[in-house]
Parts: sequence; structure tokens; C-alpha cells
Amino acid sequence: MNRIKEVLEEKGIKQKWLAEKLGKSYNMVNSYAQNRRQPSLEDLFKIAEILNVETKELLTERKEL
Repeated sequence: MNRIKEVLEEKGIKQKWLAEKLGKSYNMVNSYAQNRRQPSLEDLFKIAEILNVETKELLTERKEL
């Protein structure tokens, strides 16, 4: 699971803008934001760089059951 959607909202950035910067389709970025798909590690690092955040800020911690 990732926090891409939350980070985008915190920064006031649209998914369409991120898709353009990342070189991916809007549908792909939307899939990442909705947690229907997870970005590759390479894309996760690119997203973090584009958003100027630490990569770990884009990830959710695994919760103990």
C-alpha cells in the first residue's frame, strides 16, 4: 500500500501533473493513487523525487494484526 494520493493532496498537486512529469498515463498514476496497482521501485523513487519527499513517505507501515 502507498500514500501517493495523500501526499499529492497534502501538496495540492494533481494526478494529471504527476503523470506528465513521470511520463506515465493518467490512468496508471490513478491506479497507483487508488492502490489498485503498486509502482515499481524505480517509479516509486522517481515519484518521490518529483514530489520532493523521502521515498518512505510514500509508503504505509505494515500494521500488526
